[in-house]
Amino acid sequence: MIHSVFAAATEWVSPQVDYHALAPEIVLAAGLCVVLLADLFLDESRKWIISSLAGFTLLGAMLPVLTLGLNEASVRSLFDGRYVVDEFSIVMKAMFLIAGYVVVLLSTKHVEEDEYWQGEYWFLLLSSILGMVMMTSSRDLVSIFVALEFLSIPAYMLAAWRKRDIKSNEAGMKYFLLGVFASAVMLYGMSLLFGAADSTLLVDLGKSVTATGEFSAIHALGIVFVIVGFAFKVSAVPFHSWAPDTYEGAPSPITAFLSVASKAAGFVALVTLLLVAFPQASGVWQPFMWVLSALTMTVGNVVALRQTNIVRMMAYSSISQGGFVLMPLAVAGMSEVSSSALRSVVVYMLVYAATNLGMFAVIIAVSRKTRSGEISSWGGLFSYAPGLATLATIFLASLAGIPPLGGWIGKFTAFQSLLSSGTNWGYALALIGAVNSVVAFGYYGTIMREMWMKPVPDGDTTRVVVPGSLALALGLTCVATLVLGVLPGVATHFGDIARITGAFGG
Repeated sequence: MIHSVFAAATEWVSPQVDYHALAPEIVLAAGLCVVLLADLFLDESRKWIISSLAGFTLLGAMLPVLTLGLNEASVRSLFDGRYVVDEFSIVMKAMFLIAGYVVVLLSTKHVEEDEYWQGEYWFLLLSSILGMVMMTSSRDLVSIFVALEFLSIPAYMLAAWRKRDIKSNEAGMKYFLLGVFASAVMLYGMSLLFGAADSTLLVDLGKSVTATGEFSAIHALGIVFVIVGFAFKVSAVPFHSWAPDTYEGAPSPITAFLSVASKAAGFVALVTLLLVAFPQASGVWQPFMWVLSALTMTVGNVVALRQTNIVRMMAYSSISQGGFVLMPLAVAGMSEVSSSALRSVVVYMLVYAATNLGMFAVIIAVSRKTRSGEISSWGGLFSYAPGLATLATIFLASLAGIPPLGGWIGKFTAFQSLLSSGTNWGYALALIGAVNSVVAFGYYGTIMREMWMKPVPDGDTTRVVVPGSLALALGLTCVATLVLGVLPGVATHFGDIARITGAFGG
């Protein structure tokens, strides 16, 4: 019997693996191992080397991303279409790696001066970034969920990095509990979708809808549950309750990381699911996106007006900015505006990443002197740190969408998508967005007024010492914010080339 089984067995064929397509992930995985080994064998006085290793790992992963972008083969499909490297994934991989490198620059001095262990920090940070890079290419429910947990679990631990800080413990615990709950809801939605389509491939999910020309109640319920899960990840209202406390309690570099890279990864997964798996089910998710966008913008801005702590204010600002990213998705299901909607999401995420990371770099630099997170502690900043005050003004004005800074092109493309839809509800959401843009300038202007017009609260006008790594982060983000605003074609170019294979039913 055993002989017959072996006789019937077909000859094993080695699978074809495109190692060039997987090179960014391989480099990151190798970097993780190097960081762990370095932490084991390096003396405490030489642990600073680990931060350099983390930075070089991210820069090294950028090299295959660049070669993939320059390669003529625009689409590389692996594992039966479950992992795809296309123009969209390449642009997003580059954004995550660059954002991760900036976070390393923000963290270097912060971690060295901290009293907690260093090696684990860099390992967890690189692990989370690896999950984000994997997310960009995932085209299967299983790979999406695995990538999501790969980026989320290290983030839970990083939020609670200050083990003897009550606020940090609260931040990590709240983030973990609500994150696990959201993952469970999302997983249940994915199970419903799998049951309806008998496949986890996103393209097969789309075919299961178009096969009959209509979607069932199971499809609709599954889509809603998945959206709710990702709404938590991007801190959309009313699933945002974790963000303010987590942002305030987590180490400042991790707060910057969560507000930019982690949020962007959630948007990448959400966009991929909606536009690849369910472009034909837009009647379900478009109204949901409309409500989420309007609520997120409005609640985030209104609550931000009442904040006195700058990190909590930036948390609600991040929530509000997420509402602007959601705006194009409210019309993305319409074939005539689908491409412009995707472009606007990509452009907005690129601009927001540069601007928000820059603002958090300023916050870290100022807090090194003031030792306070209160907005009032920024009084008279221009009198003793004019460079930081100028940079903060640039970043805040960009977040408010004031030309010629980067934020204006992000908001312009988002509004353009809504107006090009030619629908009343598109116009209504654009009006809500315009009002919120004006409201947002209220709390951004509060910080500017403190820096430029108010006296120094304690009379201490000693110079702010900015470490070299932090200065480099400030320079990179400032240049990116200015270039993307003054030369908007750069941002829109990346938005135009970021096409998702299989999106819009194609």
